[in-house]
Amino acid sequence: MTKHPGAMTRLARPLLAVVAALILLALGAGIAFVLTDALGISTESADIPTEELVAAPASASVPPPVFTSIDAPGSPRLDAAVAELESAVSDAAATAATATLSVVAGGGDPADEAYTLEGEPNALRIVAASETGAVRGVYDLAQAVRDGRSTAERLGERVESRLGFRMADLGAVGVEVDEEAWAAGDDYSHNSKAFEDVILPDAPYIDEAALAVAREDFDAYVDHLLAEGYTAVAVPGLLEYLTFSDVGDGTEVYEPDDEHVARALAMREAFGPMWQSARDAGLQVFLRTDMLVVTTPLEEYLTERFGGLDTENSEFWEVYAAGLDELYREMPAIDGVLIRIGEAGQVYDLPDWDYSSRLAVTTVAAVQTMLTTLLDQAERADREVIFRTWTVGVGAVGDLHTNADSYRTVFEGIDSDRLIVSTKYTLGDFYSHLPINDTLEIGDQRRIIEFQSRREFENFGAWPNDLGDLYAQSLDRLLAANPHIEGIWTWTQDGGPWRAGPLSLELKAGFWQLAELNTELAVRLARDPSLDPASVTADWARRWFSDDAATVQAITQAMTDSREAITDGLYIGPYAEHRVKAIGLEPPPMMWIFEWDIPTGDSAALDVIYAIARDDLDEAIAGGPRAVDAVERMQALIDGTDAATWKDAGLRDAFRESLAYERSTLAMLADYRAMVLHKAQWHDTRDAAAYEEWQEARTAFLASSAEHERDYAGDPYHPAYNLTAARLGLDRAERDQAMGWAAGATLVLTLLWIAYGIAARSRRVGAWPGARLARAMWIAATRPWRAPEVTAALGRAERVLLVAIPAVALVLSRCILTWFAAPAHLVATLGAWLVFGLVVLLLARRLGGRGAMASVAASVGGAVMLRVALLSFALAPTGPGGYWFGFWTDPVARSAYSTVAFALFAWVIVAAGWALARSIGARRAIGAVATACGAAIAVIAGLVAIIGLEAALTAWNDQMALLPWGLSRILGITVYLDIPADSAWWAALAGVVVAAIGAMLLIARRAPRGARFGGGASVA
Repeated sequence: MTKHPGAMTRLARPLLAVVAALILLALGAGIAFVLTDALGISTESADIPTEELVAAPASASVPPPVFTSIDAPGSPRLDAAVAELESAVSDAAATAATATLSVVAGGGDPADEAYTLEGEPNALRIVAASETGAVRGVYDLAQAVRDGRSTAERLGERVESRLGFRMADLGAVGVEVDEEAWAAGDDYSHNSKAFEDVILPDAPYIDEAALAVAREDFDAYVDHLLAEGYTAVAVPGLLEYLTFSDVGDGTEVYEPDDEHVARALAMREAFGPMWQSARDAGLQVFLRTDMLVVTTPLEEYLTERFGGLDTENSEFWEVYAAGLDELYREMPAIDGVLIRIGEAGQVYDLPDWDYSSRLAVTTVAAVQTMLTTLLDQAERADREVIFRTWTVGVGAVGDLHTNADSYRTVFEGIDSDRLIVSTKYTLGDFYSHLPINDTLEIGDQRRIIEFQSRREFENFGAWPNDLGDLYAQSLDRLLAANPHIEGIWTWTQDGGPWRAGPLSLELKAGFWQLAELNTELAVRLARDPSLDPASVTADWARRWFSDDAATVQAITQAMTDSREAITDGLYIGPYAEHRVKAIGLEPPPMMWIFEWDIPTGDSAALDVIYAIARDDLDEAIAGGPRAVDAVERMQALIDGTDAATWKDAGLRDAFRESLAYERSTLAMLADYRAMVLHKAQWHDTRDAAAYEEWQEARTAFLASSAEHERDYAGDPYHPAYNLTAARLGLDRAERDQAMGWAAGATLVLTLLWIAYGIAARSRRVGAWPGARLARAMWIAATRPWRAPEVTAALGRAERVLLVAIPAVALVLSRCILTWFAAPAHLVATLGAWLVFGLVVLLLARRLGGRGAMASVAASVGGAVMLRVALLSFALAPTGPGGYWFGFWTDPVARSAYSTVAFALFAWVIVAAGWALARSIGARRAIGAVATACGAAIAVIAGLVAIIGLEAALTAWNDQMALLPWGLSRILGITVYLDIPADSAWWAALAGVVVAAIGAMLLIARRAPRGARFGGGASVA
């Protein structure tokens, strides 16, 4: 028996719908897989060094002798060392007996700084094979005097330095003490603005009076570094000194009258003598620069010649090599360049200053080409290239700093004795709770280790923070593993934003002596890794604070608690002790403070931290009060000292103020950590007890944060933490329960409406008010080929409600998702829905009449109701906070939701096309839907592009609190996540293309009726 074609169609369409649904679910599952892979959240335990700080035994200062005669060869370097010794004796609180000193300096290797201390305590004799060794011996005697140690303690010893290369940064030289700038606390620029008052924007380019002051500043700092034992200094700059006169005919980069040329000449004349004086005093001088660094004319030249910033082209780097040839010829005091490729951009640049950096060296080929070219130049010029492995996760070399395999790949084939590779001692940035950097244990390159004194992530050195044991462990392990390590680089001042934390400038302002401890520890341990770091801490206490044994003991004992306060108070232990990877990056062990002084309020960081720490939640929370206890122990020790025993009563006050500030901050952070962890616990367990604990912690945080801001807001030396992000997160968290109830109510109403439509099949229910409308939406959503049939009898008001009801449900659900607090998200999502809906409905009306318009409205509206039901189901338990908690921490729930959510979203588009096909044919229906989709993409992406992708993402993220608020203020969301800046324009273009294709399908020649989507007559 032959079946009627209509019967075959009745069977084919449901089967086709099932197939379509399965395809959409499969696509959704694929997207869920890609999403999970892109997030890439994983953890592993980390091998964290265990620090054990102990105080050195109590000992009183040893008064120095008065040197009645000092017999030393006459030379500027020895004269400076002798002057420092005499100054140290003069500054001593007391002297004992007399002594003589004779210095013998041979004509040996200038790099040899070994010496022997001979003679008797009252007749000392320094014997060295070179002037360098003799100078070092005199400085060591001066250091012993200032530290309250005996000048004869190394009598009979040959003193050698384990690491001969000991470099420091420029400190605070040339940086103005501007309390207003620090008090504002909103300048996250990494630019020090050193010499800002010296360098003028226009001719003559140099303020001579300001230069004279800066020169005194610099000379004092050079003297300080030499006395501490440093042998090199890194100063910022490179391009500012170049005219590129060696490129082509000398005018290819800059025209002869270009102000860049005049400025470079003025800069050389002003700063060249300063760098030369440091070189003459015994410090090597390296210029420190990002790569790529450009000016506008230079960038235009490179772009025109190479078609862009082609950093994989060796000829490209020959331009910079020519600049270095010029540099060394014109400024012979420069020993080399120190290059960073891993960070760049506006945050490091000086506004209104046409010298800027680009993050452009991001591939292995680019790094190798750069190094090969610049090292060839260094070998010709007898100079050195110090290359930093520091990267922030961007590009193919983004993990060079932390991945041994990447290190080997990058340096494969790079063989030059002019290369020095510089690497931070931590497997990451300068945080605690990080392993020692094992990439420092490999490679045949000359290596130096980077340390940071004024720890940027630990409140910029404004609190006691004794890193001696950590430094000692690092040096012991790394020196044993790698014989190619030859030095250190200590960041005495630099790192992070200069004016977003406490005002502390070395030798100039604030309680800089706290960070100075780590500067002294780094250089002394580099010279003698076997040195007990506790003895250095005691030396530091005697040098700066007191000669009294009891007071020194109290200070050193207090410093043994400094690390517990920091490592417990600023870190959540059970999270920090893991290496975490996410979005292709390795988030830092602090993370809940992102960064420096911003307790973050975003769900991504806080929920992941909770998920990692959840099995040890009590310990995660207990770290806060434990840190406060450690600070209180320090306070008791310092308060217990006799003020009269301090060298400077102001320093005792500064110490006490530092500890009070630390206690206030850590107490507030203790409350904050308890609050955010209990909130996440509530989302995780939905336990009423967890909710109550969250409420209690919230109350405590509101009180302690108000007290903290009252006491420290606007204080440049002890600034209050920036709580903007924390409050954004708290504001949304406080709405979660209400949003959950609203979502539950929306879910119930949506399900009742859907159930009403299903039940309206019966004659009795079908006669009830609105039943016909509900029925039409249900059938059109699930069987869109029947949409013309079920909407044919609807009246004018019912057709309006076809659009109004799902529109209201859609808007309400999205408002709930955003806590009624994220208009940027609503503009993007609801705007896209609005454009899609308007275009598809207008096309349906124009091409198929009112009936086609009603069919599309019913199909789209009904499908939207299904989507609203799913979202409301996800939001109902604990509100949007719970929704995002599941997204970040539960891959199974995330994948299941993403799969169904995508399928339902795509079904809206499929249903619209299927319903419309019954009226205008499959080809034109596809064209109409494609036009609507393309228009929605083009309009929203175009709007984002006009606003600016970074600005749009920042506004969106500020309101949604999903990613750290500080991202855009520090690196930029697009930079950190490696999103091309022009991607919004490309998305808009893609939308235009899709819309154009749809339009062509609409106006193309009509296909035969049998080719229409679904074919045949309508079926009951």
